[in-house]
Parts: sequence; structure tokens; C-alpha cells
Amino acid sequence: MKKSFWSLSIATALILGSVPALSGAVKAESIDDLNSQKQEIQQEREQINSEIDTKNTRIDEIIVHQNEVTAQIKELDAEIEKTTAEIETVSGQIDETNAQIAKLQEEIEELKLKIAQRTELLEERARAIQLSGGSASYVDVLLGAQNFGDFIDRFSAVNTLVTADRKIMEEQRQDQESLEKKEQEVKDHLAGLEVQKEELDHLYANLDGQKSEKSTLMAELEAQQKELEVERSQLEEKDGELYEMEAGIEQEILAEQERLAELARQRELERQAEEQRQREAAAAEAEAAAAEAEAAAAASQASTNSSSSSSSAASAPAAPAPSTPAPAPAVSAGAWTTPAYGRTTSEFGYDVLNGSTRIHYGIDVAAPVGTPIVAAASGYVQAKSGHNGGYGNMIMITHSINGRTYTTVYAHLSSIGVSNGSYVEKGQYIGGMGNTGYSFGSHLHFELHEGGWNGSKSNAVNPRKYISF
Repeated sequence: MKKSFWSLSIATALILGSVPALSGAVKAESIDDLNSQKQEIQQEREQINSEIDTKNTRIDEIIVHQNEVTAQIKELDAEIEKTTAEIETVSGQIDETNAQIAKLQEEIEELKLKIAQRTELLEERARAIQLSGGSASYVDVLLGAQNFGDFIDRFSAVNTLVTADRKIMEEQRQDQESLEKKEQEVKDHLAGLEVQKEELDHLYANLDGQKSEKSTLMAELEAQQKELEVERSQLEEKDGELYEMEAGIEQEILAEQERLAELARQRELERQAEEQRQREAAAAEAEAAAAEAEAAAAASQASTNSSSSSSSAASAPAAPAPSTPAPAPAVSAGAWTTPAYGRTTSEFGYDVLNGSTRIHYGIDVAAPVGTPIVAAASGYVQAKSGHNGGYGNMIMITHSINGRTYTTVYAHLSSIGVSNGSYVEKGQYIGGMGNTGYSFGSHLHFELHEGGWNGSKSNAVNPRKYISF
């Protein structure tokens, strides 16, 4: 028996020699510091993601505005195309009118030629009269008739000449009036076309100016979108860097949890070795006591015959006075014990809080403020925080039981009685029950995780699997 004890002790010493000393706090505040850094990074990432969402919203608004401007530019293009067609139509009409003017000019030249011819005829008539005497007239021609028949002949001739002169003069007048009327009509029509074209040119310039403004606005919107996309890209890059930092810190936290779990395992080995030593020492003492009792009995038997008055009875040693019970739950047998006494108000699993269904990752035990909270199992305090969000004042403990790692969480405490990295025994006082954080009355929110703590709580189990409440 002693040989096995020393073998176990030596093995334990060799194992413990490979890890840091177990006395005192181990890397105090390390996990708290890492969790604090992680929370700061998460808060910064939340702010960055909020800014990214704002950029995305602004980009979406700009894209909507761009679509509106694009639709307006399309409408302006349609108006410009329509106006251009109208300008081309009016320009064609102006060309046609100019062609009419050119043709009219030809007609005018012809009329001028006819007028010139008529003028020449009249001038010849006038010269003929002058050559015949200068002062002769149609009256003289009539008065120079020899008889009535000659008068009739002369009258007919004169009438024919007068009629011809009148016709020539009337044609001259009509041609001049027609020329003036055509010139005026063409000028009026051309003036109207030129006014219409000027209006269309003005409309085209206005539409083109609006399109230019819209194009400038579109360029500004595209520049804003590009700038926002660059800013968003920078924020996403920064968020990626923070994500890597957060992942690195998470790995450090996991590594520290594993280190504490290893320390807890070594402490458990040390405890088992100590129990083994105590059992072997007790057995040795019992063996020695039995041998001593046997020798004493033999001696007593030898002296019995000489003195019958001697009494062999011996009073039993007085039992030790019981120690004063601590104001905390009684420590149960086994690896686990109840962390607090009180009324169970919420079980593990789905429940309803303020009308909304939620997953409750632990068990709630209600009792007055200050009710003692004890460690559910032996282990190392891996983190303690003051007012940690919804958890309020909380403690986390890493345990190693039968080669497996567990993490327990104690939330909403009114006080904390342990330090980070310190080793606590099962049933040891660690703090007082309270109402801190997101709480609706004094109670303990207790969680039990199979493995190390993770933010998703994916490894949280019903504490009743291991502990009776």
C-alpha cells in the first residue's frame, strides 16, 4: 500500500513540475483583460458595421437618385430628338421657301422683262406719234376722216389702239400688284418660319442646357457613390482587421481557458494524491493502533489475576465539537454541489420573458440580496466582471472533472468574493446573490457549459444534468 502511494505521489510531482506553481492567483486579470479587449473590439466593430449600413443606405439613396436622373435625361433626350426633328422640318420648309423665293425671283425677272417690253412698245408708240407731227392725237386722226366710212375705219383703228394701250397698262398694273403680293406673302411666310426656327433653336438650347445640368448632376452622384464605396471598402477592411484581432483574442482566451483547465486537472490529481496519502496514512495508523491494542490486551490479561480491583474500562475520547455551520448551502457528496439555496424561478430551455419567447441558458434561483453563492465544483476563477452587460456582476469558473473541462457561470451578484486566477474548492463562498444587470429581482442566474465558455453558448447544458436544485 505504501509503495502505491509513493508511486502516485512521484507521478503527481512529475506532472505538476511541467506546469506553473498552483499557489496563489494564476495570471490574474488575464482573461478579464482579454474579454475587455474583445468587448472593445466588438463595440468598435458594431460601430463600424453601423457606419457600413449607413454608407449602404446612402449608396442605395444615390442609386435611386441616379435612376431618377437617368429617367429625366431619357425624357430630355426624347424632347431633344423631337425638337431636332421639328427644327429639321422647319429648316426644310425654310429651304422650300427659299426655293420658292428663288423661283419667284425668276418670275419677277420674267415680269420685269414683260414690263420692259411693254414699256418699249409704249415708247415706240409715243415715238411714232412724235414722228407723225409731234402734236397729233387720236382726235386728230378721227377729225381727218374724209367721209363717214373713213371715220368708222379710223374710229375702229383708234379704238383698237386705245384698247391695246389700256390692256397693256392693265397688265402692267396687275403684274406689278401680283409681284408685290407674292413678294409680301413669301416674306411673311419666311419670317414666320424663321421665328418658328428661332423658338425651336431656343427650346433646343434650353433642353440641351437641362441635359447638361442633369449630366453634371449624374457625374456628381457617381463621384459620391464612388467615394462612399471607397469609404465602405475601407470600413470593411478595418472590420476585417478587427475580426482577425477578435479571433486572435478569442484564441488567447481559449488557450488561457485550456491552461486553467489543465491547472484544474493537475489540482485534481494533487487532491486525489492527497486523498490517497490520507487513506494510506489512516490505514497505517489503524494498523499500528490495532497492533498496539493487541499488545495492550495481552499485557492486561497477564495482570488481571493479580489485581481484580483494577478496572480495564477506559472512557472513550470526547467527540469534537461540531463547527459552526457557514451561512451557505451544505456541500453535497460527489464532484458537484448546489451553488445556492432558494426558490427556482426559471428552468433551462425555452421560456417567455416580457411576452417574448427566448432560450434560457441556465437556471434561476431567487433569494434575498446577499444570500451566499458557492462554487458548484472545484476549479479556477477564469473571469470576474463588474456589471457585465445583462449578466451584471458575474463570475466564471473553469473545472476539470474526470478528465473533462466544464465552465460554470454565476450572474447578477451583489458582491464578488474571489479574484481572477484563484483556485476555489467545491462549496467555497464566492459571492452574494443580487439584482445587478438585466434582472427583475434578487436571484442567481447559473449556467453550466460542457467545455470552455463561448459567446454562442452552444455548449450550455441543463445544470440539472449534474446538480440537484
